[in-house]
Amino acid sequence: MSQPSFQHLTSYREYSPDDMRRRAEEFLAEVRRRRTVREFSDRPVSREVIEDCLRAAGSAPSGANLQPWRFVAIASPDVKKRIRMAAEEEEREFYQHRAPPEWLEALAPLGTDEHKPFLETAPWLIAVFAQSRGELADGRPVKHYYVAESVGIAVGFLLLALHHAGLATLTHTPSPMAFLNEILDRPSYERPYLLLVAGYPAPDARVPAIGKLPLESIASFR
Repeated sequence: MSQPSFQHLTSYREYSPDDMRRRAEEFLAEVRRRRTVREFSDRPVSREVIEDCLRAAGSAPSGANLQPWRFVAIASPDVKKRIRMAAEEEEREFYQHRAPPEWLEALAPLGTDEHKPFLETAPWLIAVFAQSRGELADGRPVKHYYVAESVGIAVGFLLLALHHAGLATLTHTPSPMAFLNEILDRPSYERPYLLLVAGYPAPDARVPAIGKLPLESIASFR
């Protein structure tokens, strides 16, 4: 069994209580501007921006630091078209046959249906995969633990990185998503976690008139 190796923490930066409060307020205001968008522009976004946002996602904490995620960034029109066709096929089944009435009722305020043109219009799709296993630095196989939790945190980092860079996003989860393994040539031990759509919003983009729960509904202090 390998022995732990430690180094001094040099990246932490402490702020005064006043600065902490200001920074927390500024971050809250920044995050509150983020909205899920379904109407995208086809304006190009440089690969360098996406790369840095993916690096930010890859800095997320994970179980035993095994980093059980894989991101596939897609700009190819042909690949995006294949993904749209496959996703819409699954979504038609969902909306017309599989979805229970209460789920359709919950989705109604969002105005969603089986049509997903944003999968082709937006300049980038990012397919996120969760890996059930991987390899250690010396090549030995290793099982990954806390996979869903780790990948979920990384996706949160990625969403905020893209928002901070000035892009709009949409998390898309057609079910099932096994078609992503085939189209993107990913192994069976990588489970599709979600599709993240990223780009500029359309000039006339609209979003649902909905809000978020207040603090007292989502948190308590003891």
